[in-house]
Amino acid sequence: MTTRTTPPPPPSDDASPLLDLHALVVAVRRRRRLWSSVALLGLLAGVAAAVLLPPPPTATTTVLVAHQEDHPNDTGTLIRTDVALLGTTRIAAEALKALKSTEDPEEFMGRYRAAGITNNLLRIEAEGADDTQAVARAEALADAFVADHVRRMRESAAAEADALLEQRDRMREELARVNAAIGKRAPESAPESAASTESLYARRAELNSRIADFDQRAAEARTGTPRVVAGTRIVDGPRAVRYSLPRTAATNAAIGLVLGLVVGLAWAAVGTVVADRPVLRREIAAHLGASVIAELRRAPRLPAGFWQRRGVRAERDRLTATLARTVRGSAEPVSLLELGCARGTSLIALGLARALADDGPVVLVDGLPGKELAGSRREPEDPAVVGGEAAETVPPQTRRIGVGSVAPGTAWTDLRHLGHRTVLVVRAGHGSAAWLHTVARQLADQRVPVIGVVLIDPDPRDRTDGTLWDGTPTAPGGARERPAPRNGTGRPLTERHAPQNQTGRPRTERPPRPAARVPDSDQEAR
Repeated sequence: MTTRTTPPPPPSDDASPLLDLHALVVAVRRRRRLWSSVALLGLLAGVAAAVLLPPPPTATTTVLVAHQEDHPNDTGTLIRTDVALLGTTRIAAEALKALKSTEDPEEFMGRYRAAGITNNLLRIEAEGADDTQAVARAEALADAFVADHVRRMRESAAAEADALLEQRDRMREELARVNAAIGKRAPESAPESAASTESLYARRAELNSRIADFDQRAAEARTGTPRVVAGTRIVDGPRAVRYSLPRTAATNAAIGLVLGLVVGLAWAAVGTVVADRPVLRREIAAHLGASVIAELRRAPRLPAGFWQRRGVRAERDRLTATLARTVRGSAEPVSLLELGCARGTSLIALGLARALADDGPVVLVDGLPGKELAGSRREPEDPAVVGGEAAETVPPQTRRIGVGSVAPGTAWTDLRHLGHRTVLVVRAGHGSAAWLHTVARQLADQRVPVIGVVLIDPDPRDRTDGTLWDGTPTAPGGARERPAPRNGTGRPLTERHAPQNQTGRPRTERPPRPAARVPDSDQEAR
């Protein structure tokens, strides 16, 4: 024997995640017009920057720089030092002097730049009024840098050689004093002075070795300078940089597209989290405390094809049939209350009234703040539409269908005049979670049970279930009550006929438990 198990209790708020990634992804995907527009704006901005802000004429040259301290393990410190030296007023002044220009060196420094390609290659780029001036500036900068580098290397080598020769001269003076001391010693000197004589000879040999070493090091210091001078030169002559508008525009467009896409996605994600607008069926059903009984895609803005129009008509027919069965099964007036879809609700109400016209006279009570229902196109045989103030004048034998709104600014006390029971028509992602709670609480306070929710423009990839276990209307944070008990004639029991407790007062119904959501898989016990 197969029996259905008791539905699980509703999940507590503590078990809910702080950030639902599934809902976030769905909400960001629904806002694709926002982030795609921002990405398109970035693409257009990149193209506009390439067209309206072309770079000035630029020339480039490459210089091979040799250093005395070159080492295979150098991390690029020497070439970075050269780049920094090129950006000094001394090099700029030397280049302007070669160009015979009176421009301020500090202003000229802003019109060229340098970058190290490798540890010994330096690239210089200079801007000018035209290609000729740019090439001349690049060449003058390269010549000024090479001359300054060679002069610094020569001065460094000369200073090092002079220091070594000065040390050699001091060693020679000391050697002369040692030779003089050795010459004063007589060959027949006492045996006790032989040790002192041997130390003088050892000192003389040491001084001769150190003097020869200083001579060699000084020669090597001077020999290294020609190598540095010959190694530092211009290896790639100055030439103008060719500017390609299509290539630059494509590059800027790609960069702008990526940046715009990133900014748009971040903007949409942050806006989604801050706004807290539920888009999934399970979230909307949980916040409103009513099941989603039907869905309807939003009508396309562009002209739709034959198959697309046929699919929309089929969905609308199924929705009308579902609502017609719901309204026929209710002995009380039913209303359609919209949130974010006034035009769609008016069309649904007209279709529902046409479907119920075969059962008897039907009147639509227009309680919408706008003219969506009163100004809609209707056929001659369509049911009549009256204003909300004329709702009480409708004959009792005429079926009444109210159409109203639960958007911000709604007069809540007027909703019961539209219908004693209601179907909420909600556009997904329109109302915030706080406002959905407000709608459910206000309807419960006005004693207007919610039969179900019609979801407009749902996410096509939404696989969550918007059906609650308990069909009784619930109001998060507000009053919860069951429909009024009825007698055998189908009329509601008045307080006089209601069951009495021992005190003689009408017995109060216990509020039902909060409705639980349907799990993803059927739970059965065998």
